[in-house]
Amino acid sequence: MELFSELKLGWLNGWIFLGLLCLIDGICFLVFPKAVVKRLFDRSGWSQKQVVFTVIGKVCALVCLFLLIFTPLKIGNAIFILGAGVAALGLIGLAIALFNYRNTPFGEPVTRGLYKISRHPQIVMASVVLLGACIAIGSWSAVIALTIARILSHFGILAEEEICLKQYGDSYQTYMQRVPRYFVFF
Repeated sequence: MELFSELKLGWLNGWIFLGLLCLIDGICFLVFPKAVVKRLFDRSGWSQKQVVFTVIGKVCALVCLFLLIFTPLKIGNAIFILGAGVAALGLIGLAIALFNYRNTPFGEPVTRGLYKISRHPQIVMASVVLLGACIAIGSWSAVIALTIARILSHFGILAEEEICLKQYGDSYQTYMQRVPRYFVFF
C-alpha cells in the first residue's frame, strides 16, 4: 500500500470495481418497481446540517472515485487478491440487501434478511465494495478519502432514521433497539 500511487488511465484500474458496483445497482434499479427506486432516493425531511455534511462527504467520495478510476490495480500482488475478495463480498451483500429492500411491502420498515443484522446494509456493503477496490489499487489516499466520506455520510443515515421513526413509529423504535446501525459496530 502506498500513500500516493501513480495515476494513469488504463484498462486495469480500480474503475473495474466501480463498474461492477454500478452494474449491480443499475440492474436492480431497472428491474425494481419505480416506487421502490424512488423510495431509495427520497431525501425529503433532511435538515440543512444533514444535507451539508452529506454533500461534503460526497466531495470526499468523488476524490476516492477519482483515485479508483486513475490508479492501476496491483494485479499479481497479494493486496490485489485481498481487495478483490473484499469487493466481491461487498457486491454479493449489496445485491442481497437491495433485494431484501425490494421484497418488503410498501408502508413497512425493512427488517428482513441483512436488515436483521444491520439497519443500513446497503450503505455498509457499498462501503465494503469501495474499500476492497481501494485495497486492490493499494492506495492509502483512497482509503482515507473513503473513510472521511463515510464518516460524513453518517449524518444522512441519521436523517433516514429520523424519517423512519416518524413514518413507522414504535415498530421502528423497537427495531432500532434490537438491530445495530452498522452490523456489529455501534
